[in-house]
Amino acid sequence: MSLSINTNTSSMVALETLNTTQSELAKTENAVSTGKKVANASDNPAAFGISAQIGGDISGQNAVNDGLSYASQIVSATNSAANSIIKVLQDVQNAVTTVGNNLGSTTSLGQLDKEITGYMKSIDTIARNATTKGINLLSGGTSDGLGITSNSLTFVSGVQGDTQTLSGYGTLIAATTGVSQGATLTELLGLTAGGSAGADPTSNVFLTSSATGASFAGSYASDPKQGVVKMISQVQKAIEAMTNVTSDLGSNQKLIDSMSDYGQKSADSLTAASGALTDADMSAESAKLTSLQTKQSLGIKSLSIANGQSQNILSLFQ
Repeated sequence: MSLSINTNTSSMVALETLNTTQSELAKTENAVSTGKKVANASDNPAAFGISAQIGGDISGQNAVNDGLSYASQIVSATNSAANSIIKVLQDVQNAVTTVGNNLGSTTSLGQLDKEITGYMKSIDTIARNATTKGINLLSGGTSDGLGITSNSLTFVSGVQGDTQTLSGYGTLIAATTGVSQGATLTELLGLTAGGSAGADPTSNVFLTSSATGASFAGSYASDPKQGVVKMISQVQKAIEAMTNVTSDLGSNQKLIDSMSDYGQKSADSLTAASGALTDADMSAESAKLTSLQTKQSLGIKSLSIANGQSQNILSLFQ
């Protein structure tokens, strides 16, 4: 190879090699710093596009999972309220059974009347308080002035927009107790009458208060002994109605939990799929980084040697 001060072929080759190494080194350093082998579309257009679409699906699934968690909390809160109401109804059954032991005492009946009416207040209060963001599945209506705006719960159950709806339990309760729709839960349970939505009941259907005590109300007055039997039966129907509610709530809770579990697994699978397209193999990138840094050092040394050849020409003229 001839020596020339105008054209240094060795220097050009060394510079091209060094530039290639520098470019590869920059990509590897970017992969190491970001943890991604495909950080933008210029790295791999196809992989980046597919990963972006998967990212949208992941965001959608996360939103679905949040909605399912929200629905689960509402169902859980409603179920807790329903179980508390069943416990109060058990106390009501005890009280109306006690009425049979006090048929001849208006004073005792008066005390029992106050006790039973107190239970009615507890039931309606618990039902009203089972409200989350305006949704109440136990209320008799939505115009109670206490923030209840809906008797049903609708939530998205899939990334394609599938929805599920949980309707209020007023119809189910009324069908079990044999009464028409009422403004309050105790009305739906057949334990009070003529109440106002959002207001505590002031009486019950079993006993009627008087100045000296209490007397039997309505159809119970004609035959008090048989009336006690009817009272107990009515309370038992109320307990049955609330038990049906808790059974349905339990089934819906299992369904929501199952969908939530699948949704989380689906989000994890989508994340793994996206990672397979874009995530860098850090052990491989580490080895590549070391190799390229060595090549860079050697390239710089080679370019330095090639550039020194022009100086060697001077020795030929000394």
